Amino acid sequence: MPAPIEFFFDFSSPYAYFASHRIDALAARFGRDCLWKPMLLGPAFKASGNQRLIDQPLKGAYSTHDWERLARWMKVPYRLPDPFPVATTSAARAFWWLDSTDPLAAKTFARAVFAAYFEGGRDISAKAEIIAIGAAQACDAQAMAAAIDDPVWKDKCRAETDAAIARGVFGSPFFFVDGEGFWGADRLGMLAEWLESGGW
Repeated sequence: MPAPIEFFFDFSSPYAYFASHRIDALAARFGRDCLWKPMLLGPAFKASGNQRLIDQPLKGAYSTHDWERLARWMKVPYRLPDPFPVATTSAARAFWWLDSTDPLAAKTFARAVFAAYFEGGRDISAKAEIIAIGAAQACDAQAMAAAIDDPVWKDKCRAETDAAIARGVFGSPFFFVDGEGFWGADRLGMLAEWLESGGW
């Protein structure tokens, strides 16, 4: 089986939310698995000298409009959460804990976190919200709560973020296929053509 597509994302990224609706189907179309890899954008922004889209003059207003337009185009539910953006450390740690034993459950959990934030407006920076989202997906709430505070998963989250940055990941979403990097939800079409043609 060919190598999987790697999907790097931060849970508070609207463009990652939109990409999450399509990336697995795209991967399956080409007989590939897709590895979901949450990371933290704060350290990536620091490493690249970038700042949050919402804080950038002109670009922030455009992005807010673009997210709403993209939701209509894709026909997916969306509303800009308040507060936005938020820290996603608890969600990422919980994901990596789940992924260590059940990657499919981790993906289901990740989709639920995205939906909770970008559809339901829930504050996913709150540990209690993440545990509640996990419990609704049949996760062990007590075990998840312990994992979020466990140094093992703190270190795992940090290591995955550092490894992503070392590979050149500076934004969310970011994809790798056969070593080739693609940044942004708007690169999914190019990624598909790359897979179809074998690259260029």
